[in-house]
Amino acid sequence: PIEENKIKNLIHSDIKKIDRRGKYILVHCEEGALILHLGMSGSIGVFDENIKYHKHDHLELILNNKKVIRLNDPRRFGCAVWTDKKPEEHKLIRNLGIEPLEVSDLGERLYSLSRNRNTAVKNYIMNSNIVVGVGNIYASESLFLAKINPNKPAKNVPIDEIANLVKSIKKVLSNAIKAGGTTLKDFYSADGNAGYFNIELNVYGKENEGCKNCQNIIEKTVIGQRATYFCRKCQF
Repeated sequence: PIEENKIKNLIHSDIKKIDRRGKYILVHCEEGALILHLGMSGSIGVFDENIKYHKHDHLELILNNKKVIRLNDPRRFGCAVWTDKKPEEHKLIRNLGIEPLEVSDLGERLYSLSRNRNTAVKNYIMNSNIVVGVGNIYASESLFLAKINPNKPAKNVPIDEIANLVKSIKKVLSNAIKAGGTTLKDFYSADGNAGYFNIELNVYGKENEGCKNCQNIIEKTVIGQRATYFCRKCQF
């Protein structure tokens, strides 16, 4: 449930800055911040103030330029939380891992943290307490580019493979951002347009298709309760 009483602190407040930490959108105001998460299928849209509401619109920020910001979340897996402290200190934010596009020593840090972990490397890079932003699709794609089997224990991935994986993660995330995200069923950006990165996918959703590199059949398995796609010949 949206914390209505706390979010009333936004009324007549100036928005100073909007940024992101992990998958959380941080709306910094004069005396606190609004923390938003889009869940699995949520979206934020910017509209003229007279536009009719859509089904599943749950929160509206009315601006003084005749525009509104609306949070739409059909599945209600997202959140809207107000904090009067620094958002970085909030319990939802403070334990988040490394921002992969913002550090230069990501490879060294991922290698060091992985040495005692038996978990599959795919689960390892999807752990938001270790590194943020590497979701299920991007994990499969990054491991394919790095030629690493997603089931390989993280502690068994040598430093040179970790270095290649980091390059792949950064490449995949950067390309996805430039392309506007990945639309499979219900992802849309703030202007209502779908993301188009899915046309560049190499393995995700390509079960029983030929690998682009070797024509071996792409396989599907389940790792950590998530669908995982890989080429057994290229990824070893």
